[in-house]
Amino acid sequence: MGSARVCLGEAGEGSAGARHNGPSPGWRGDAASEAMIYKFKSKAAGDLIMTAPVGDAILRIVGKEPAATGIIEPDAMPAAVQALEAAIQAEDESRAQAEAEARAEGRQLPPREGVSLRQRAWPMVEMLKRAHAAKAEIVWGV
Repeated sequence: MGSARVCLGEAGEGSAGARHNGPSPGWRGDAASEAMIYKFKSKAAGDLIMTAPVGDAILRIVGKEPAATGIIEPDAMPAAVQALEAAIQAEDESRAQAEAEARAEGRQLPPREGVSLRQRAWPMVEMLKRAHAAKAEIVWGV
């Protein structure tokens, strides 16, 4: 299982970064951090590759400070999954509320641009669930 990879980058993101000012951190970073990538590894799942702005945001949501190296222990994984799911729900509810307000005003919101947090976080949620079930750590930068 160690050979599968999922890559999450910023292609086609449009202005999505400006949309994440609420419960989830922004996706944009400076030029130096955008050159960096995260490669999350676990014995329970395939590698997961993310650009620095996306990886930084995911790590902040799960309560980790972004760093070049790190580990998520199995005991911390249920809370990490819960935090990601709560951030996804908050983003979904924010969009639903904005759509309801627009309808009430007789207008329609433009379609979502770019990649949602739900789409970006799903591979990490799956990796966390698999790693927790196998009692395996998730590491990066090692």
